[in-house]
Amino acid sequence: MLEENSKQNKIDYEKLGFKSGLEIHQQLDTKKLFCNCPSLLRQDAPDFTLKRNLHAVAGEGGEIDIAAKHESEKKKDFVYEGYDTTCLVELDESPPYEINIDALKIALEISIFLNAKIFPISQIMRKTVIDGSNTSGFQRTVLLAQGGWIITKNGRVEIDSICLEEDAARIIERKDDRTIYRLDRLGIPLIEIATAPDMRNAEQVREVALYIGKVLRSCRVKRGIGTIRQDLNLSVKGGNRVEIKGFQDPSMMVQTINKEINRQLALLNEKKPVQKEVRNALPNGETEFLRPLSGAARMYPETDLPLLKISRDLINEVKKTLPKLRDEIEEELNKTGLNQEMIQLLFKENKINEFKELLKILNNPVLIAKVLLIFPKEIASHEKKSIKEVEKILNKDAITFVIESLRDKKISEQQIKGVLGKIIVGVDVKDAVIFKKEDFNVIEEKIAKIIKSKPGLSENAYMGLVMKEVKGISGKEAREMIKKYL
Repeated sequence: MLEENSKQNKIDYEKLGFKSGLEIHQQLDTKKLFCNCPSLLRQDAPDFTLKRNLHAVAGEGGEIDIAAKHESEKKKDFVYEGYDTTCLVELDESPPYEINIDALKIALEISIFLNAKIFPISQIMRKTVIDGSNTSGFQRTVLLAQGGWIITKNGRVEIDSICLEEDAARIIERKDDRTIYRLDRLGIPLIEIATAPDMRNAEQVREVALYIGKVLRSCRVKRGIGTIRQDLNLSVKGGNRVEIKGFQDPSMMVQTINKEINRQLALLNEKKPVQKEVRNALPNGETEFLRPLSGAARMYPETDLPLLKISRDLINEVKKTLPKLRDEIEEELNKTGLNQEMIQLLFKENKINEFKELLKILNNPVLIAKVLLIFPKEIASHEKKSIKEVEKILNKDAITFVIESLRDKKISEQQIKGVLGKIIVGVDVKDAVIFKKEDFNVIEEKIAKIIKSKPGLSENAYMGLVMKEVKGISGKEAREMIKKYL
């Protein structure tokens, strides 16, 4: 059996005839692709449900797609849950609107970053899907670009295609005789990036996945679990192509690839065929059978929409407003003096733009990062509130006003956290930056009582008590008042 750690060079991928390609699907952060409904996943109870059955039919060549036939034989009922944010397009009761221009521009940005050639005219297609994940029995998709490439440590990897398509409905419950889907996800714009089978070892697959991920996160895409899905196609000499779905974490790719190679080699050693099939990636790196691999004859033109025309003017407009890649932004942030932990937090919490805007108001990078990333969490813990509730109160306007007040010397840097705390407990933003002398008299009186009630403690011990029990004061101000009574 093969070793799992390819870094130890114990797997001779070249001798095995290993080759692999990636398909990466990423949700874009806009309204839905062919209607005006919000791309919002709901957690509340649905407003209505409906039931459908879907059947496989022969394509224009007279054959039924093998994957469609496999799903049809299950004879399932499909139940769909909808909301007031669900429209007739998602229910397949109304023709689609023209393609969302914001989603199209984001997809063009990604195509440019990946050096792909954009088609001036494309036909929106219907792709047959009968697992119930689309109420219509098909998924709308359009090929935007081809012929891209990226450079890796092990050579050039071609980008075969970049498509823009609608995401499927969300599975809520799966049983033998029925599947329940939720329509809130159906129609969210999804960019699909497919590489050529140019990757010759597991580490190269991981490198490509991470690079494309950086490109995607530099553009307006959704974040979080389920917003990106990575599928892997691979084969070895003497076998057939197998597609593996379900990658969320690129760190599992090497392990999963090596285990799949072992599985295929075991079949070949036993003179058994490696079937063309789709398999699901499991948390332990192994895979399980999902369905036969789809054939090519399941696409036909979308008759409700015109040809998609992408003008040179639109491409030039996109190029003028092209966002910076993450590596470039990281380099800029490093120059501000922020440490790597702060930089990674800004990316993780998607606060880069807020940080840059506030930095234009006040050139104090470390303080602004703390205001965005650290202070809200500390205040949420102190006030026993959720971070979402705190961030809703400390919105962009509130934080901007506080930073402007600091710039205009209406408050001191030491008072910032106290001001934010006052806003959280309900004080109006404009009132929160006003500190009257009598306020400090009241605060000092509280500190004196704390020291009197617990005599003999160290200065640091009193600091801990004061910062926990007294609001509206900075650490520096608290320490100065404590020293008066020690």
